Amino acid sequence: MKKVLFLLTIVSGFLLTSCKSQDAVDPSEEILLSMQASSARSAADGDPVTKEKCKGKLTAIDPATLPAAITTYINANYAGATVKFAGKDDKGQTVVGLTLNNVETGLLFDVNNAFVKALDNYGKKAKLAEVDIATLPASVSAYVTANYAGYTIKKAGKDADGNILVGIKNDAGHKVLKFDSAGKFIEELQVPPHDKGPRKKN
Repeated sequence: MKKVLFLLTIVSGFLLTSCKSQDAVDPSEEILLSMQASSARSAADGDPVTKEKCKGKLTAIDPATLPAAITTYINANYAGATVKFAGKDDKGQTVVGLTLNNVETGLLFDVNNAFVKALDNYGKKAKLAEVDIATLPASVSAYVTANYAGYTIKKAGKDADGNILVGIKNDAGHKVLKFDSAGKFIEELQVPPHDKGPRKKN
């Protein structure tokens, strides 16, 4: 009996460890996802369709809370896609930015969660090209050192306009900073909630 209990303990411990390792998100990957979500939000906010049809600035929402009608539409038309950004305007319309097979797509849904149209320029603006940290302008590192003591630059990327997004981390967490192409600081971005993997069919 003792041998059986011992074996069960070992197996249980192995299964728990396996589950934790599968569920855990690598810190460096999480920073990159946050940068991509920030870039997606900026693209959705600035798209001509958003400006024309939406009222007010988009308020980020957790993709996990998207209404069933919207997730059903995404599953049917973009199976396997990852939602990078989701937000609502003042009228209750929803904008969703997603990526599938390295293609970025923005979608607008009305107050009843029915699909309206795809965003015009989202695909180009939302894409973030990863940049080697070693190639960043010296002013970027200098700014982080001077204003974010204890933080280390972990990831960097460039958007379609040439702006540089930098992911920095300390023991407490991470932040995303935006610089122009010359390395001049623009702002610290508010990172919206984002998916950490492909959206699966129900």
